[in-house]
Amino acid sequence: MSEIASYVAHGAAQITPATLDKVLRSLPMWKVEFAQINAPHFPHLVNQLEFLADLVEDVAEGVYKDLPYSALAAAVFAITYAHKKTDLIPDHVPIMGHADDSSVARAVLILHGKALAHYAEKSGMDWENITSKP
Repeated sequence: MSEIASYVAHGAAQITPATLDKVLRSLPMWKVEFAQINAPHFPHLVNQLEFLADLVEDVAEGVYKDLPYSALAAAVFAITYAHKKTDLIPDHVPIMGHADDSSVARAVLILHGKALAHYAEKSGMDWENITSKP
């Protein structure tokens, strides 16, 4: 397992129902924040974060019930990580500021690809567009 995949798995293992509740309260503001990310070197990052945020919201609200908890926890970890201002590479660093955010989001999409693709299909989303490589 790659280091970033291990990092995501470890982070996801720390997600609890209480964490999910806190994230849900902040999610509307985070979605606005994600939509404003300017990361031309990571052109799929915004779509991926929005996808993961929608997924978390749909599962928590009971709209979608077929997601394994491990995939939900990983999605929560990814959007929480992207929201943090103090992460491995600070977002204000030119060109590479969102590299870590992108890596975490992509790792979640890869690690839980089958379950997330199923959600995308059921939600009428284009999975190939979400998972496109930069």
